[in-house]
Parts: sequence; C-alpha cells; structure tokens
Amino acid sequence: MTEETDLVAGLEALEEKLARARASITRRFIGQERVVDLSLSALLCGGHGLLIGLPGLGKTRLVETLGTVMGLATNRVQFTPDLMPADILGSEVLETSNDGRRAFKFIEGPIFCQLLMADEINRA
Repeated sequence: MTEETDLVAGLEALEEKLARARASITRRFIGQERVVDLSLSALLCGGHGLLIGLPGLGKTRLVETLGTVMGLATNRVQFTPDLMPADILGSEVLETSNDGRRAFKFIEGPIFCQLLMADEINRA
C-alpha cells in the first residue's frame, strides 16, 4: 500500500510541476498552447521534435525557454554546408602542460547536453 501511495504522490507532484512549467512557457508564447504541449510531450517521452515554421515565429526561443524552465543543459547547432562532424561531436586537441608534457584533451561539442536544437538542418 505504501508503494501505491508513494506512486500517487509522485505523479501528483509531477503533474503540478508540469502545470507550472506549461504556464511559465505559455506566458512567453501566447496562442501557441498546442505547440508547447506537444514540445513538452516530446521532451518527457525522451523523443525528438521537429519544429517547422517561417523565420521569426519563435522556434529557437521555444527550445531555449523549454531548457530554462525544465532546468536542462541546452545547446544549439547552426547547420551550414561546411559543418563537420567534429563541430557537433567535439575534437581532441594537443595540449602542453606547464611542465612541458603534451597530451590529447577531448573538447566536447554541443551534442553533449540534455536538449539540443539542430537549427536549419536543410542547409547542411
């Protein structure tokens, strides 16, 4: 019985947090409740979302706001024809320490985050 009670309490707390997050996001996106709901659904399901629209409709701002409200590490990749895998994944660089030793150090790319916006994929 205790497990059921804990589960119900956890679900109620989650519902309350989601309602607060939705309210916070929809304050910045007036009239876009469906887009916000679907974006939150995709995020909570661990899936992907595809936002399609004309420039200036707030797609980038929506992703940034989702990341901020949900407390996620968010990055953005601007796709261009000359984009290389290392621009997304990161790369190893040769680093020299103060004592003269050299070693490779991996510099993480923008993909190492919890929420990634791949902007203008059609340009790649």
